[in-house]
Amino acid sequence: MNEVKCDCGHANPYGTNLCQYCGKPLQDKDIKAPLVDMRYEGAARRSQTYNKSIVDKIWNFFSSVKVGIWIIVLTLIASSIGTIFPQEMYIPNSVNPAEHYQDEYGIAGQIYYTLGFHNLYGSWWYMALIASLGISLIIASIDRVVPLYRALKNQRVTRNDAFLKRQRLFGRSKVEQADETLVKAKTLLEKRKFKVREENGNLLAEKGRFSRWGPYVNHLGLIIFLSGAMLRFFPGMYVDDIVWVREGETEVIPGTDGEFYIENEQFFIELYDEDDETFGPAMERAGGPTIQNYQTNAVLYEREKTGTVGVEPELEEVKKDEIRVNHPLRFNNFALYQMDYKLNELNTMSFTLDNRETGESIGTIEIDLFDPQDEYELGDGYKVVIDSYFPNFEFNDDGEPSTVSSIPDNPAFIFQMFSPEHPDGEYSFVGIQRNEDVFGENDYEMSFADVDTKNVTALTVRKDLTLPFIITGGVIFMIGLIQGSYWSHRRIWLKRKDREIWMAGHANKHWESLKKDFRTLAEETELIIPEDQSKKAKKER
Repeated sequence: MNEVKCDCGHANPYGTNLCQYCGKPLQDKDIKAPLVDMRYEGAARRSQTYNKSIVDKIWNFFSSVKVGIWIIVLTLIASSIGTIFPQEMYIPNSVNPAEHYQDEYGIAGQIYYTLGFHNLYGSWWYMALIASLGISLIIASIDRVVPLYRALKNQRVTRNDAFLKRQRLFGRSKVEQADETLVKAKTLLEKRKFKVREENGNLLAEKGRFSRWGPYVNHLGLIIFLSGAMLRFFPGMYVDDIVWVREGETEVIPGTDGEFYIENEQFFIELYDEDDETFGPAMERAGGPTIQNYQTNAVLYEREKTGTVGVEPELEEVKKDEIRVNHPLRFNNFALYQMDYKLNELNTMSFTLDNRETGESIGTIEIDLFDPQDEYELGDGYKVVIDSYFPNFEFNDDGEPSTVSSIPDNPAFIFQMFSPEHPDGEYSFVGIQRNEDVFGENDYEMSFADVDTKNVTALTVRKDLTLPFIITGGVIFMIGLIQGSYWSHRRIWLKRKDREIWMAGHANKHWESLKKDFRTLAEETELIIPEDQSKKAKKER
């Protein structure tokens, strides 16, 4: 569109309200207004000028402050709803989330799960809200900061009469010695840390322009912060997982793509000494022993690069460490924290096949509760087959045996026992404190012989490459907040007009500070204190 040329000769972009050079009002509404609108220095904003193409409409939508506020409100509401029920990460891993939310919370839980609130911060629509907020901040900032910067950069010392008369603070002073008065005023303003420019005997004193960029520094900090939050959902940027490792076993570390493994050499807990004079009374009040330390002696392994696919990986020891509370094992941006433990978890169980009548033991089988075999040969025609295995036994709603989880907290078995007398097998149901015939009277039975337990440690696996973004964004946000809150952009114009000196002042905030500057000028020079025209302007409206 055509540029708007001012009487001073400066060509302004289409849509400009105040000439960026001399400040003359260019729009009818500004010419008739009692006070000029100094918001964004009257510069042309794209969102207020163009509205034809689809790009313009998208730009105008996201540049709106109202739209930005609504996005924030929707994000806050969604975040609040996400706290009503536990997130999926906090429910047992062994249950189906859809069934869990419906069983625990009824219809409300079912709706909660269907709408994706169970995994709120990883849902596509929540990420879309965060992305929309970031886009709104970027577009709104560019739409305002670019024209504002250009207007402040191009501003001239000598301003149009209409511009000065329509400032909130304006006054005329008749002086005998204009040159001497202006020199005193310039010296005084420079002492008050104003940057003073002079042109044709007129003065522009400016102070605190950097505070105008505070809100945009805020926006920059928020954009970086939100970018860091969104990066958490990119593979390899953020890991927060748990790995359970039994003593003597090695497990792959989650989030490392099978590259690193952790071995639990030993797990133990240490208790405070009850006879200790320092901690004894405290333990008595606590009602029992108190844990002083729980620790995992761990070995970190790295998989060799030359390993063959489908073959057990060859591991190379990287380091050994003692993992304690607040003393993690660190490697390659990862940290393993001691989080939980389980003492004496069932690991193997031994059973004997016995003849009921004679009491003779035919043989013994040892079952790995985490990897049981299908059948166990005892020789001479004797064999035991595991028909069904229930690691954490319970009867379901239909009265049938089932398991709560895959962890062997309450193991139970249905055995099929083969012998020369019973080639078709006999069935026996065996669990903790339970040994029952399934079909009638058996000649043989399975008897509990022994059990082996292991301590288990739970390690939290953490990796966070987004933290520098979040910290940087937060620091920049606080800088912008301080920058825009504790300083103000103040300007004072002094213009020779016949035998008078016209004075005008503007501040984006903290008007009392600007008025104090004028009072100081009036005390030291012949200039008067300008009038605050804001009340007069309200009456005229």
